[in-house]
Amino acid sequence: MGRALAVFIWVMTILSVWMFVSGRWWFPVAISEHGPAYDRQFFLTIMVVGIAFAAAQVALGYAVWRFRDTGGGVRAVYTHGSNRLEMIWTVVTAIIFITLALLGQRVWFSLHMQPAPAGAAQVRVLAQQFQWNFQYAGADGKFGHTDPRKISDESLNYVGLDDTDPAAKDDVVVQTLVTEVNRPVELILMSRDVTHSFWVPQLRYKQDAVPGLEIPIHFTPNQKGRYEIACAELCGQQHYKMRSYMLILPADEYDSLMALPQAQFQARISELYKKYPVPTY
Repeated sequence: MGRALAVFIWVMTILSVWMFVSGRWWFPVAISEHGPAYDRQFFLTIMVVGIAFAAAQVALGYAVWRFRDTGGGVRAVYTHGSNRLEMIWTVVTAIIFITLALLGQRVWFSLHMQPAPAGAAQVRVLAQQFQWNFQYAGADGKFGHTDPRKISDESLNYVGLDDTDPAAKDDVVVQTLVTEVNRPVELILMSRDVTHSFWVPQLRYKQDAVPGLEIPIHFTPNQKGRYEIACAELCGQQHYKMRSYMLILPADEYDSLMALPQAQFQARISELYKKYPVPTY
């Protein structure tokens, strides 16, 4: 029985390692400037953890095989082990994982703690159960004033735009995030009700939208196309419906789209959906 268990442990270890080494289960293609840095950090982490995991399981299988019950009636002898060895592998483990964490903080800090680059396009994002709302400033480049008391889903005023504010006249609010390829974009994340989470796997970016807070995030998409936006926070019974899309457009298409009023803006997005299908992996 001991030998069978040891072999089972080794086979499961080989299969687990193969799942990653084969590349069959991996991330979709990165579409942002920071994506490769995230992928390198993840690959480094998975390599270190994978080597430690494989070594531990091989050692476990050896122990099960070597010290199995052979039926000779020999009683097991308890031993506490070695305090010195325990201290060594604890300190080594701590150093390795603290180093990995520090290496990964550089990219995270630049995206979450530093301001968006100059010239970044700005989009206000208001999440609600169960919909994403993206507000664009329009041709004047100024966001109109919003008032929570003016929010009305019946009149399609999802963000509470104040129609008495001249800057709000050309604002556009749609359920699609539109960005320009190779241009930084800053999102101001907000929530109307509960905590939601903005997540685009290809961006390597996920950030919560919290009620009562305005959370700025920024990134630079570098591949045009259409990509799904998911809510990565369980936000209610119809959480599965809270999905949208991000369109990354060439400069000419982006500029022409941003010059359109609300109705034409939405109609043009429907056309662009046909031009840019969601990639399959």
